[in-house]
Amino acid sequence: MLRCLIVDDSPRFLDAARGLLEREGIAVVGVASTGPEALERAGELLPDVTLVDIDLGGESGFDVVRRLHREARLAPSRIILISSHAEEDYADLIAASPAAGFLSKTRMSAGAVRDLLRLGRDGEPGPVSGSRES
Repeated sequence: MLRCLIVDDSPRFLDAARGLLEREGIAVVGVASTGPEALERAGELLPDVTLVDIDLGGESGFDVVRRLHREARLAPSRIILISSHAEEDYADLIAASPAAGFLSKTRMSAGAVRDLLRLGRDGEPGPVSGSRES
């Protein structure tokens, strides 16, 4: 089962996304609201995929993604940027980030997460982490 960490500063979104993804077969192993909390949770939980909101209140999700990507012990986790804003609003920043891609919060589903991990940012098939069982 795919293991997921969700990073978002909205408690309502965290609850809704957790419920949706778990109903659809993804194990949400943890949530975080800030960059430091995300790094701590990712180090403890070693998720297969981490969903990171682009706008974390006073913090940039892009910075959080770069820090998660730099941490060698977190390398197995794939990262997906999420936002309620349109992908076009951040296209250049998304393309320059180490994230596997972008997913709109309105299109959030286990299938969308799995599809993005299978295809990767460039539309080419890529390895899917998900071998660790919970």
